[in-house]
Amino acid sequence: MNSTPTDNSISLAGRSPDLAPETIDVVVTVPTFRRPEQLLATLNSLQNQKTARRFAVIVMENEDEKREGAAAALPVFERSALPGMVIIAHERGNCSAYNAGWQTAILHFPNFRHLLVIDDDELADELWLERMCTTAETLGADIVGGPQIPVFAEKSHEKWALHPVFAPPYTESGLVRALYSSGNLLIGRHVLNAMGAPYLDLRFNFMGGGDSDFLSRSSQKGFKLAWCAEAPVYETVPARRVEADWIRARSLRNGVISTLVEKKRRAGTPFAGMRVFLKSLALLAASPIRAAMRLARTGSLTNALYRIYVALGRVLAEFGYANEQYRQPEKN
Repeated sequence: MNSTPTDNSISLAGRSPDLAPETIDVVVTVPTFRRPEQLLATLNSLQNQKTARRFAVIVMENEDEKREGAAAALPVFERSALPGMVIIAHERGNCSAYNAGWQTAILHFPNFRHLLVIDDDELADELWLERMCTTAETLGADIVGGPQIPVFAEKSHEKWALHPVFAPPYTESGLVRALYSSGNLLIGRHVLNAMGAPYLDLRFNFMGGGDSDFLSRSSQKGFKLAWCAEAPVYETVPARRVEADWIRARSLRNGVISTLVEKKRRAGTPFAGMRVFLKSLALLAASPIRAAMRLARTGSLTNALYRIYVALGRVLAEFGYANEQYRQPEKN
């Protein structure tokens, strides 16, 4: 088999010879782009999971030329060190890679209950899979998020751990009103079936935020969201991501995404666009006060400025500003 039956933008690069798709309870999807060594570390952390659940891994290679990630991962599956497969997501972009993996899971694994997501620059705690699944089942949650704990390139960078760009949105497990990231995520199969493909909006392909939009739409549809504080993944943070221009760009981008997601959520309601714009202006007007309060509480100017940048990004989105940080991965 060279491709999925319905989408020639996805092709199969290889799979475990003894893979029995009908026996799989949990599917773990791993998008990858030009990080072969980090991908192998991610896969190694999945090999070390302590769980009795039968799970398989789908690696989505999103580099359609050199395919270094696929080349690195294939031997892992071919020698059955992990059950799973490597696919090529030929259409470049963050959302395209996720869509390819989630669609492949639906097509190839008929009986899985939970789909998990981890990125190729992350390492899973050994109880990650078990705790994410247990949280979903215990709380009756349809989608579960977990913390992405930053692992900085230099010890001196650890002061950034509490910055909103890096800090998890919640500290305790339980049901939550919103989730924002797919970097550590569980989604029920029934959610994917209800939301339908393509799951992530391709307009967010190089900006990011397709996951935030998907989670917002899922919540709006009535699916229950939860947080599992005890199921961390550890995310590598290269030195360039603590530089002032990267932090500023990511903060502005978060504001842009906030506006775009809210506009989609309010679509069809009276004066939706105007209401979002007025809210953005109000947040921008209030942001210096909120920043001053945060500065007093944290003592960190860069932490405090985040509120201003996000509010400014929300307003800039109204004028077509889009910071596509994933367009140039070497700078991300």
